[in-house]
Amino acid sequence: MKKRGRFKVWRFKTWQLIVILIPLFFIDATLLRLDHIKMTELRDAVLAADEAESDEEISRTLEELKDFVFSNVVINIIEENGKQVVTFGTGPFYLEHQYIRAANKALEEAEKRLASDNNPNGNIYAKASEVCRARAIQNGWTWSSPEYINCMTSEIEKYPAMDEIQDQIIASLPSTELYRKNYASPIWAPTLTGFMLLITLIIIIIILIRMTIWIILRLSLLFV
Repeated sequence: MKKRGRFKVWRFKTWQLIVILIPLFFIDATLLRLDHIKMTELRDAVLAADEAESDEEISRTLEELKDFVFSNVVINIIEENGKQVVTFGTGPFYLEHQYIRAANKALEEAEKRLASDNNPNGNIYAKASEVCRARAIQNGWTWSSPEYINCMTSEIEKYPAMDEIQDQIIASLPSTELYRKNYASPIWAPTLTGFMLLITLIIIIIILIRMTIWIILRLSLLFV
């Protein structure tokens, strides 16, 4: 009886297994889409917290996103080098506003260090700030915008014989990689989606085995 129950699936005909696969594919696609939508909602919550400039909320929503992605099968389509690529996980996203705040803080510290600078070019931070603040007013930039930060760094780099100070300022800016997030999900997880995918895979393997056996038998009969 145990043997009969164990191999019960083999009693289905191949065409029956193929028919069973059709609704399974729709169920799998639906469950994967629901997991993807949930991941997108959690990722959008992180970006909203970043835009609201709430570090506490960023940490909380990041943990929620991480916990979900690490425990579910999340298939995502991202753009990589101009091509659409299928990946497991969130794909890369950036905490732009958090980076801008950190970069501005670094620039403010650089301003304090250079305020009493007696180099031949004078206080280069003050000179760069004078140029960039005028551009900011003209173009409607805020002091925390990426355009203003880029203007400051490019203006500071224009001064000759300032390599050491320039390196010091550039080194004080945080790496953008610290604010780049990309969480990968497992290929399989013990969830409803995971078990449905597993059942689908088992049926596909059984069909392939049967088709391989059938082809081998047909070929062997040609040489009998």
